[in-house]
Amino acid sequence: MLRRRMLIMLGIVLLIVLLLAGYKAFSIYRQIQVFSAPPPPISVAVATASERPWQNRLPTVGTLKALQGVNLSLEIAGTVKDLQFESGQQVKAGQALLQLDSAVESALLDTAQADLGLAQLDFGRGSQLVGSQAISKGEFDRLSAQLQKNKATVNQLKAALAKKRMLAPFSGTIGIRQVDIGDYLASGTVIATLQDLSSLYVDFYIPEQSVPKVALGQPVQISVAAYPGEQVEGKISAINPKVENSTRNVLVRATLANPGGKLLPGMFANLQVLLPDPQAKIVVPESAIAYTLYGNSLYVVAHRKAADGSEEKDPQGQPILIAERRYVETGERRDGLVLINKGVAKGEQVVSAGQIKLDNGAHIAISPDKLLPDHQNSQPRTD
Repeated sequence: MLRRRMLIMLGIVLLIVLLLAGYKAFSIYRQIQVFSAPPPPISVAVATASERPWQNRLPTVGTLKALQGVNLSLEIAGTVKDLQFESGQQVKAGQALLQLDSAVESALLDTAQADLGLAQLDFGRGSQLVGSQAISKGEFDRLSAQLQKNKATVNQLKAALAKKRMLAPFSGTIGIRQVDIGDYLASGTVIATLQDLSSLYVDFYIPEQSVPKVALGQPVQISVAAYPGEQVEGKISAINPKVENSTRNVLVRATLANPGGKLLPGMFANLQVLLPDPQAKIVVPESAIAYTLYGNSLYVVAHRKAADGSEEKDPQGQPILIAERRYVETGERRDGLVLINKGVAKGEQVVSAGQIKLDNGAHIAISPDKLLPDHQNSQPRTD
C-alpha cells in the first residue's frame, strides 16, 4: 500500500515537472518567434526631386538712402522770429519754413533803396546835361558809377535779407523740429531734416570678381527687418567705376519705389541681385538633407533586391521599399528648397521626414509629410 502511494506521488511530481517544462518550452518558442520575425517598416515621408528653373542670385547687404535728403540749416546767425512748419509735415518745394529777425537788414535795405533812387535821379539829369556839355564827361562817369554802386548795395542787402528766411529746397517729409521761436541760432545750426521718400536708393558693395555679373537695369530684391516676409523690387541704377583699395569691393546703387513711404532712409537692407540666364536645376526639400562634417547626405527610396537581382515583394504583391543613403553635392538654399548639383536624379524620391530613425537599407513605409505642400508630397512608386 505504501509503495503504491509513493508511485502515485512520484507520478504526480513527474506530471507537474513535465507541465512546467512544456510551459517553459512554449515560452521560449514564442520568444524565438518574436525575435525572428522581421521588424515592421519604418514610417517616413518622401518628396520627389524635381527640376525647375533656378534663378542664380548674388546675396549682399546695403543701406537705404532717400532720393533727396538734407539737414536744414541757415548760413547766418540770428534769432528765430517765426516757424512755419510742424514736425512730420509734408512740404512743397519753395515753401517758407523759418524766418529770423531781420529788422536791421530791412532798415539798411530801405536806406540803400533811397540812395539808389537819388542816384538814379542824378544819373538821369547828368545824361541830359552831358549832351549839352553842361557837365564834364568825368562827372557823368562818376554819376554812372555811383548808380551801379547803389544797385549793388541794394542787391547785397536783399541777398542778406533772403538768408534770414528758409525755404524748402524740394518737396518731401520734414522731420522733428529742433528749434523754437526766440532761439538764437548760430550759423550752421540744424533745424530739422527733410527727406524725399517718394523713392529710395540702396547702396551696397559686391566683390570685384562679381562685377561682370551685374549691369545697369538688372533687377534686385530688397527686404528689411521692419517688414519680414515682404520684398521690394528695385533696379541697379549706377555702378561705381572704381574698386575700393582697402576692401577690393565695388559700390553699386539700386533705385526702388517706396509706395506709402513705409521704408525709411538708414534702414539696413538684405539684397538679392538676380543674375541673368536662369537654368534648370534639381531641387529637394531642405528637410531631406543631413549636414555633417563628412559631407551632406540624404536617403533615396529604392526597391529591395533579391540575390538574383529581382525585386522583392511583400505578401500583397507590392515592392518592398528601403532607404538608400546617398552623399550629395548641395548648392544654394532658398524658400525651403536645396539645390542638388550632384548625387540625385530628376524624379527620384527622397526621404523628407523620419530619416533620423533610418539606417542604410532599412525597410520603410511611406506616409504624407504634413509640413510639405501637397504638390511636393510623393506617393509610393510601384514601377
